[in-house]
Amino acid sequence: MKPASNIRAARGGGPKRGYLDGQMLIAMPAMRDERFARSLIYICAHSSEGAMGIVVNQPAENIKFPDLLVQLDVIPAKDLIQLPPRADVAVLKGGPVETGRGFVLHSADFFIENSTLPIDNGICLTATLDILKAIAQGAGPQSAVLALGYAGWAPGQLENEITENGWLNCDADKELIFGSDAESKYERAMRKIGIDLGKLSSEAGHA
Repeated sequence: MKPASNIRAARGGGPKRGYLDGQMLIAMPAMRDERFARSLIYICAHSSEGAMGIVVNQPAENIKFPDLLVQLDVIPAKDLIQLPPRADVAVLKGGPVETGRGFVLHSADFFIENSTLPIDNGICLTATLDILKAIAQGAGPQSAVLALGYAGWAPGQLENEITENGWLNCDADKELIFGSDAESKYERAMRKIGIDLGKLSSEAGHA
């Protein structure tokens, strides 16, 4: 798990006007990087030092949260049947960087001093095992997703990609982050900024 202090450093001391902390990045339909095709990314940190975000619409195949709890020695295997309902957390492919590390995006009703990073609008990020232990005990946040890896950009890189029409952005909401229907998140984010993908595809086909 990645210490929150590292992510705070990427924020350059906190969100600033003109940066996209707490926004959703939406990959343009013509995105050339296959790793981010039709991806929806929640931006956790964006400053002059670069940017860091979590892909929220790509489930990690064949990886279940309870199994990860056992693999990380958070709980013994014999305790799996005793997990509370809240421990049914979605596991996502958070991005291509440090895919062996876990990052929990969660609601603001859970906070660990010096570990939890408040981002925006009631959304926080915690990247220590303590939050996994709390979830396993039924004492974790009301809403949470676990992402394996993250998306990262060097200083100025994200701005350049946006200028080159690689990304759109929209306001984040909890359903786009925590909603269980990952497949529909991309289209819902597009509709949020007034783009109907069905019409877009039709128009492209008749260009």
